[in-house]
Amino acid sequence: MHVFGHPVDVDGLLGIVHDFGVPMVEDAAESLGSFYQGVHTGTFGLLGTLSFNGNKTITTGGGGAILTNDAQLARAAKHLTTTAKVAHRWEYRHDQIGFNYRLPNLNAALGCAQLEQLPDCWPRSAAFTSATRRRLPRCPEYGWSLNPQLAAATIGFKRCLLDHALAGERDEVLALSNDAGFMTRPIWVLNHRLPAFRDSPRMPLPVAESLEQRVVNVPSSAQLAMEPVQ
Repeated sequence: MHVFGHPVDVDGLLGIVHDFGVPMVEDAAESLGSFYQGVHTGTFGLLGTLSFNGNKTITTGGGGAILTNDAQLARAAKHLTTTAKVAHRWEYRHDQIGFNYRLPNLNAALGCAQLEQLPDCWPRSAAFTSATRRRLPRCPEYGWSLNPQLAAATIGFKRCLLDHALAGERDEVLALSNDAGFMTRPIWVLNHRLPAFRDSPRMPLPVAESLEQRVVNVPSSAQLAMEPVQ
C-alpha cells in the first residue's frame, strides 16, 4: 500500500516477488498522481487498485478501479464484478459466484469528468507541497519534521507530519491545530488495538506502533489557498 500517496520501495518489492514467484498487487488507493522512477503507482504489479471514495484525490461517491495490463485478468474481473452473467439475448445465467460491483453510469460520468481535471490539479498540489515544505521545514527544536521522500518518488496529494520528540503530546498538537482552523488528523488505529482483532495472532509491531503515536496528517487538497484568507 502506498500510504498517503508515498510510493513504497517498489524495486525492493519486485525483487522479493521475483525470488518467491508470487504476483504483486498494489494498493494505490491513496496514490493517484504519485510516480516511482517516472512510472505511476499501481502499474508495477500484476494489478493495482484505485479508490474513488469521497476522501480520495478524485471521487465518484464510492467505488474504484482495477489497473492491469493482463487482458485475461481484466476480462475475468469485469465478469465477476458484473454478477458473472453470461451474455445472452434474454436469459439470465451466471457461471460463477459473482458480485454486483458495477459503478452506476451517473457515478462513472462524475469520475470521468474529474479525471479530466487531474492535469490541472497536479501542478497546484505540487506547488502546495513545495510551499508546505518551505514553511514547515525540519525543526528539531520543536520535535517534528515533514515526512522524508524517496529520491525515486514523485508524491501525489497526501503527506504527513512526523512528530518525533513529542509523541505523548500528539493529541494536544491535534487539538491546538484544529482549534486554530488548521484541520489535522491522526493516522488509523492499528488493527490489533481494535476489539475485533485484539486476540488475533500477530508479530511484534514496534515501528507501526511508534508511527501511530507520532504521525499527524496535514491538509493536502489541491484546492487549498496558498495564503490564509483574511
